[in-house]
Amino acid sequence: MKKGVTISILIFIVIVFFGALYYLYAKNQESPVVFETDKTEVKTIVKNTIATGNIVPDEEVLIKPNISGIIEEVYIKAGQTVKAGDLIAKIKVVANVSNLSNTQNQVQTAKINLDNQEKIFQRQKTLFDKGVISANDFDAAQLAYKQAKQNYAASKQGYDIVKTGTTSGLGNYANTLIRSTVNGMVLDVPVKVGNQVIESNNFNEGTTIASVADVGRMIFVGKIDESEVGKIKVNLPIEITVGAIENKKFNAVLTDIAPKGKTENGAIQFEIKASLLNRDDTFIRAGLSANASIILERADKVLAVKEALIQFDPKTQKPYVEVETTTQKFTRKDLVLGVSDGIYVEVKSGLKASDKIKVWNQGLKTEEPQP
Repeated sequence: MKKGVTISILIFIVIVFFGALYYLYAKNQESPVVFETDKTEVKTIVKNTIATGNIVPDEEVLIKPNISGIIEEVYIKAGQTVKAGDLIAKIKVVANVSNLSNTQNQVQTAKINLDNQEKIFQRQKTLFDKGVISANDFDAAQLAYKQAKQNYAASKQGYDIVKTGTTSGLGNYANTLIRSTVNGMVLDVPVKVGNQVIESNNFNEGTTIASVADVGRMIFVGKIDESEVGKIKVNLPIEITVGAIENKKFNAVLTDIAPKGKTENGAIQFEIKASLLNRDDTFIRAGLSANASIILERADKVLAVKEALIQFDPKTQKPYVEVETTTQKFTRKDLVLGVSDGIYVEVKSGLKASDKIKVWNQGLKTEEPQP
């Protein structure tokens, strides 16, 4: 029995011994790790943040009537260029019965007063011609007669204005003729012949007859998340891309950042505005959606490396890379980094253009995106 146990132990020891020899042999047969190397590049690095929005006119003027009525004629259409004073539409007044009745009564009262003053004037004139009354009495009667004539004419004009919206002598000042107040392009004409419109006054905005804007002065209006708003400031350069216009970028400058954010879909959004600069003759339609790339930092034609090649000291957290000195022999070089776009980072000091950098983690090696 004891002899069998001893033999089993010896066999086990022999198996372990030869297993260890085989493991060491296989280990020696494995190829040594060969690290690949990469190199520095000269690149322009841009750090930016993206905002979405629309292209709109800097100033859009809504043309509204000063009198209520029904659209009788429309003289313009969307896309047409107009100047200040150009006729846009004509309104047919629908008279208010109460106002019409009051002004009609005023006309009748003024006519009665005029007839009475005319009789007095004629009587005083006869007496003056005979030398019965003085010149002062005659002048007073003549003045009263002229005032009565003026009041009668004014009441008739008031009646005409209430009834038709205009009267003789007003010409271009007639409220029924709606004219453009600015130079620009007609963006929209939301009314048609026969539509009823309401005048603009202190109690309501009135009906918009047309919207006019200078399409040569377009701006970007967008929104940016609260996590990014702290990184931006006024006068930062911006590149605008419009979805409907391919292969074109428009330069702009950030002009306004809202001091108060608004909650949208559970996130705080801040409105921003940017003015387009040096625009070419490309026609940009109002309301087109666009993306704004706000340039936070920029480094032109600087020495750069891929961020995947950077290592960080576990104690100091300072960046460094390993540079090849001889074949598969590397030495550490500490770096001073600059602008990063998430793929490449600027190297301010620590490397030369000829240095070969160790790809310390092969899985992090990335290919440069193809244009």
